[in-house]
Amino acid sequence: MREFHEYNPIAVAVYYLCVTAVTMFTMNPIIIGISLVASILNYALYAKGGVKPHLFSLILFVILAAVNPLVNHNGMTVLFYLNDRPITAEAAIYGAVAAGMTVAALYWLRAFSKAMTSDKLLYLFGRLSPKLSLILSMAIRYVELLRVRWRKIQSSQRALGLYDDGNLIDAVRGRARVLSILITWALENGIITAETMDARGYGTGRRTSFKLYHIRMRDIAIIAVCAAAATIEIVGLNAAAIEWYPIIEMKLFEPVSIIGYTGFGILAILPVIINTKEAIRWRYLRSAS
Repeated sequence: MREFHEYNPIAVAVYYLCVTAVTMFTMNPIIIGISLVASILNYALYAKGGVKPHLFSLILFVILAAVNPLVNHNGMTVLFYLNDRPITAEAAIYGAVAAGMTVAALYWLRAFSKAMTSDKLLYLFGRLSPKLSLILSMAIRYVELLRVRWRKIQSSQRALGLYDDGNLIDAVRGRARVLSILITWALENGIITAETMDARGYGTGRRTSFKLYHIRMRDIAIIAVCAAAATIEIVGLNAAAIEWYPIIEMKLFEPVSIIGYTGFGILAILPVIINTKEAIRWRYLRSAS
């Protein structure tokens, strides 16, 4: 059973680059809607944190959607007045689409961070810049490592009776103490890592690398699908005309645009399709054995 994130890192990186780029460089509401739904499904393939990440995204969406009509008063359709300033439907709809684009891009980047581990980043950037790949892999590793270390320090402080969040002042003092310990540990760990690398001769000679990943036909197929879908999408977006101000005018359902939506939709849910197919195949093989 080989899920999508187990494909060659080049194919995985090309896929996430394509879907994120299409999401970030368009304000087409249909593309944004497809991307938002597909990004949530893709993130759900790796997420283990329950509803908390989705709650944060929902709050972020509401805030971003509300900001635009409050600061941008363009548009002809006035919904109501707030402090003698018009709140227009055009600005509200534009803000909702822009908020959807931002949240969808964040979901894609979250899924990318889950799918791309440090060894995959080393594989991607090791040939181009070994130092850059090492820094990226260490930085990504430290994000989760610092989170785990924070929880351990916080638990030990509670066990010693030094951490009390019963009131605001004690909570601030407790978090400041935990942060101080965490920073001290991070600096000490950085010194130990540097001394270890120096003792092992890092940077004294030509660097060699071990390749765990190989380009296979399925990886080439994924890259080809991404290239084809991106090309179709660019053509489709050019055919779809959108005017936001002063009145919203959209021509979203041109024949070429519909083909573009279909191509992007298939591309966006490709990991879900692959993982579902592999899960069904795995269950069939287990039942047949």
